[in-house]
Amino acid sequence: MWPLAVPLPPPPPLLLLLLCSGLAGQTLFQSPEEGWQLYTSAQAPDGKCICTAVIPAQSTCSRDGRSRELRQLMEKVQNVSQSMEVLELRTYRDFQYVRSMETLMRSLDARLRAADGSLSAKSFQELKDRMTELLPLSSVLEQYKADTRTIVRLREEVRNLSGSLASIQEEMGAYGYEDLQQRVMALEARLHACAQKLGCGKLTGVSNPITIRAMGSRFGSWMTDTMAPSADSRVWYMDGYYKGRRVLEFRTLGDFIKGQNFIQHLLPQPWAGTGHVVYNGSLFYNKYQSNVVVKYHFRSRSVLVQRSLPGAGYNNTFPYSWGGFSDMDFMVDESGLWAVYTTNQNAGNIVVSRLDPHTLEVVRSWDTGYPKRSAGEAFMICGVLYVTNSHLAGAKVYFAYFTNTSSYEYTDVPFHNQYSHISMLDYNPRERALYTWNNGHQVLYNVTLFHVISTAGDP
Repeated sequence: MWPLAVPLPPPPPLLLLLLCSGLAGQTLFQSPEEGWQLYTSAQAPDGKCICTAVIPAQSTCSRDGRSRELRQLMEKVQNVSQSMEVLELRTYRDFQYVRSMETLMRSLDARLRAADGSLSAKSFQELKDRMTELLPLSSVLEQYKADTRTIVRLREEVRNLSGSLASIQEEMGAYGYEDLQQRVMALEARLHACAQKLGCGKLTGVSNPITIRAMGSRFGSWMTDTMAPSADSRVWYMDGYYKGRRVLEFRTLGDFIKGQNFIQHLLPQPWAGTGHVVYNGSLFYNKYQSNVVVKYHFRSRSVLVQRSLPGAGYNNTFPYSWGGFSDMDFMVDESGLWAVYTTNQNAGNIVVSRLDPHTLEVVRSWDTGYPKRSAGEAFMICGVLYVTNSHLAGAKVYFAYFTNTSSYEYTDVPFHNQYSHISMLDYNPRERALYTWNNGHQVLYNVTLFHVISTAGDP
């Protein structure tokens, strides 16, 4: 099946309202019958809205019925091939045994003919011993019968498989499976670029969790570089919530899943909490037992800059509700680098500060009015701070603070806390996904954003 461009009626004269989902290998709006998903939307030159459906890259064509059937048939072919190999080896072994017994049978036949009805006790015993040697031949012959039935069954399976493969080939046309996969991936890359042009939107939904791996202790963090090109899928992994210095860098997400192809970075100062973030080749983290922000550059393996965050609480003074030295939480969204923390001056309410990623100086701060100790976790999307009401099962996105208007609202966006203890929750604007450390499990969530897009001619 191929992505569909479906013209819709012309948009209203002032605003075009679209619902589009974020990406983490798959999107949200699925057809239960065929697995199609709404990937993104765009406006055609004639003013019509074009909605595009596509299949996720990580499971290209996996939800397509005919491709699924094709893979099942290929597995059957492989099973038949393996059965034939086993059958061939067994038949060859039994054939060699029968050939070796052939000489013995001829010898027995000659002895019986020569005996002419009279056998001495010694000759009789010799013939009896020879017959004993032939007893295993009966089981070999029984196996031959079973193998004959197997051959008939396999021949019928091959005939059915050939017909099914021919039918699929005719339906899929001239393109081979690999050609189809490459074409779909190329189209998806273009659609992903198109999705990025949609810009910012308001969070309206969080998908079901996608468990990537179960690794490490109950608390930790994992992330990708939010500024890296799409071809760079390195993953950074930091186990534990305090005194840690070891950061593992995996070459790809696939390597992270398999636990292979990684290098180790040893930080010069230990970290506190789990609110770290990788941004443009550097790790930003809170130095243990201080309110110091550290910028560690992976390539040079050195600290580029470190700076105290004025008035910020540390050492479990103002953590999230789960504790874990989570006083300072660093985040990256579409507009840059942020720090979420609190101070004595604002009575423990969450402060959001925009940071200069080069100097770590505070560009601007906002007092959200939300008590940090009541928050389970938090993340930034498009300049909006979203706060969960708990880190345990039954949590939901409960509060949103809008930095562009310095206003807030209470929300009700549920998400499935599958492993019942979230100790890290961060948004990745490159993939439009939430990265989560959930009770020793590394988990992804897709997000759904509500977009308001101006139509042609609007200011």
